[in-house]
Amino acid sequence: MKACVFPGQGAQYTGMGLSLYQSMPKAKYMFEKANDILGFNIADIMFYGSEEDLTRTKVTQPAIFLHSTILTMCMGDDFCPDMVAGHSLGEFSALVANKCLKFEDGLHLVAQRAMAMQKACEENESGMAAVTNLNSDIISNICKSISPEIVVAANYNHPNQTVISGSLKGIAQATELLLAQGARRVLPLKVGGAFHSPLMEKAKNSLASAIEHTHFYPPVCPVYQNYTALPSMEEEEIKANLIAQLTAPVKWMQTIQNMIHDGATDFMEIGPGEILKSIIKKIDITTNVDSISTIL
Repeated sequence: MKACVFPGQGAQYTGMGLSLYQSMPKAKYMFEKANDILGFNIADIMFYGSEEDLTRTKVTQPAIFLHSTILTMCMGDDFCPDMVAGHSLGEFSALVANKCLKFEDGLHLVAQRAMAMQKACEENESGMAAVTNLNSDIISNICKSISPEIVVAANYNHPNQTVISGSLKGIAQATELLLAQGARRVLPLKVGGAFHSPLMEKAKNSLASAIEHTHFYPPVCPVYQNYTALPSMEEEEIKANLIAQLTAPVKWMQTIQNMIHDGATDFMEIGPGEILKSIIKKIDITTNVDSISTIL
């Protein structure tokens, strides 16, 4: 069975989507349509912007969504996954891929999500950091012990990497304790703020209204959602999980394991970079997986 996965924030790079724009008329049309929908020339920022330009949340999220969804739509009838999943932001790309969201509606939601999260980032000095070679239960317990600062386990990526998220002071305190407990390193990530933490509560409330007022269609295949790591096929359930995702951890390792358990044998990453391909290789995926490919 074919499983298609879509990357989230952190996969961006200068020049992303340019070859697609130059080589495929349909892609060019969709990029220009996106410029009109967003009200600014995001294509130019993707193709020629600086690293700093691309790391602004309000740019990064629609940029990655566009790269992934335009790639998917240009694949035409050859694109027929048995299941889909997306890492954080990538879940919106997955929902366009399985026909649950229209491209235009997905882009509107991603733009609103990005603006709401950008605003939340500006209200708090916060961030994220990747912790390597330490048990996720130990990481979670250390985060819970820190008070009154907020820091939580935010992304369960693979057995040797869990990402923490919270206030900068909270992350600094956690870093000291995590290293003392044997973590190999705690590496700050180049993101705008504390995603998938309670510090995103205002952003979640803002996005919830937009999601509730957007029409979702019956999906053609299951989407394995970050909030539960389980497959969803019902529109209202998908909406609820998508809203909950903003302040809850991304259960990516559990998602991949569940997809494999349910029959996935071939994984295809669609979007900028090869981050998910690298992560999937580090998950104990057993010999049932035949291939992990990337469509850039």
